[in-house]
Amino acid sequence: MSRWLVDGWQVVIGLETHVQIKSSRKLFSRSSTSLLNDLPNTRFNTFDAAFPGTLPRLNRKCLDLALRAALALDCTVNKRSSFDRKHYFYPDQPAGYQVTQHYSPFAVNGRFVSPKIGVPIRIKQIQLEQDTAKSITNSRTRSSLIDLNRAGTGLLEIVTEPDFRSPEEAADYVRSLQELLRAVGVSDGNMEAGSLRCDVNVSINRPGEPLGTRCEVKNINSVKFMVAAIEYEIQRQKNILETFHSEHKVPQETRRFDVDSWRTVKMRSKEDAPDYRYMPDPNLGVLILSEGHIESVRREMPPLPEATRARLIQTYSSSGVTENNIDVLMNLDAIKEIPYDGVSNSGLGAVAYFERCAEGRDSKFVMNWIIQDFLGRLSALGKPFSSAHIPVGKMGELLDLIAEKQMTRSSAKLLLQQMLTAPSDVPVKLLAKQMDLLSPVAKQATISPTSDDTLRDICIRCIDALPAEIAALRAGNEKVMNRVIGWIMRHTKGKADINRAKEILKELLQL
Repeated sequence: MSRWLVDGWQVVIGLETHVQIKSSRKLFSRSSTSLLNDLPNTRFNTFDAAFPGTLPRLNRKCLDLALRAALALDCTVNKRSSFDRKHYFYPDQPAGYQVTQHYSPFAVNGRFVSPKIGVPIRIKQIQLEQDTAKSITNSRTRSSLIDLNRAGTGLLEIVTEPDFRSPEEAADYVRSLQELLRAVGVSDGNMEAGSLRCDVNVSINRPGEPLGTRCEVKNINSVKFMVAAIEYEIQRQKNILETFHSEHKVPQETRRFDVDSWRTVKMRSKEDAPDYRYMPDPNLGVLILSEGHIESVRREMPPLPEATRARLIQTYSSSGVTENNIDVLMNLDAIKEIPYDGVSNSGLGAVAYFERCAEGRDSKFVMNWIIQDFLGRLSALGKPFSSAHIPVGKMGELLDLIAEKQMTRSSAKLLLQQMLTAPSDVPVKLLAKQMDLLSPVAKQATISPTSDDTLRDICIRCIDALPAEIAALRAGNEKVMNRVIGWIMRHTKGKADINRAKEILKELLQL
């Protein structure tokens, strides 16, 4: 992607991404992390509510997942790090401070190359911190309530250097980061549910001049909103600088994105570190990581997305599977939540599902069927991909019936629809037989074994029934063939072999 200018202005963007760690417990307490359908104030304990005398205890699983993220982003892991208190007084912060790692984060100096951007993005640091509670405002009663369910949930703050030069680059980074974090099981990365939120720092300057004053847009939970916020900030800051020339600078502010007006709105003047009165947390002390601990996490790391993509291309491209096919499966796996720490699994990922189905079968045939028919039918039904809809074993049976010509593709689509809308334990072939979908070869008990003779008789009847279409065919109009074949398929309930039907028609018509 080009490193572009806007009307002669250079755009400089940095991101701070807050990622909810995929653990069933909070960062410093034994309380369970909350789900979207949990009732307010049902997932917290006395430590989360900042009762006096309660003490923190670091969740080891949160730490291990944080290490996974650091290793995946090619960071240097500090073997000694510490926790700090970031003081600010809002109703959603019961203790009056947030525990974070301001002075000595556990990972620094990373590097991430998004496949689409192609330019290395420097990761300044990754730090562990607590999430806040949630404010719920009732506009009718003009009151605000506090839900403590989210308070104390483990977060990773991933801070980049200001290496982005366009909204599109920032968007590609966030999407690629989501894919990476999901692949290694660190987070589900669901922005709509608040599992991944971005603070965006934007400034503009003339090329060759010092960087401009940055403004921060807080808590953006959608890539679309992030792009819109950056575009608005670029235009807003450009208007200020071009209207007042050098007499005024862009004021340093913290802003938010208003989804109703589609613009950023000032929240407050930008705080600097002294405003937060950072101090070491006396209850947590120093976090010491051994080389053995780091290496044990590295050994258990799932494959990174690019390694998986490269392996799939190398394994299946020779059989006709395309990179676009592989990207479809990879994108499905990027959406899928990966289980960790007791979180329930929804089945195999799309890549694993394909590879299991392709064992001993034509991989291109399997890929085309999964992408075009299985995923297409799921989309029509409004269902997300899950291997639970049709387990690998049953999908394999269905594919074998098609490959062995015991069922036509049209009949298989009807059977697939039935399997998705009315799941049952009936074996696939038996279900096809009950629905009268097996081809003549597979139904020797009810149809003559000489299936060509049966198909020939149907083709003769078709010639008699469609005189206008047959005349057009004889005149060389090949497009009419689809209508003729459609008649044959209707009268065979989709069981005819289309290619053989065409051969018989051409033989009878002497074409």
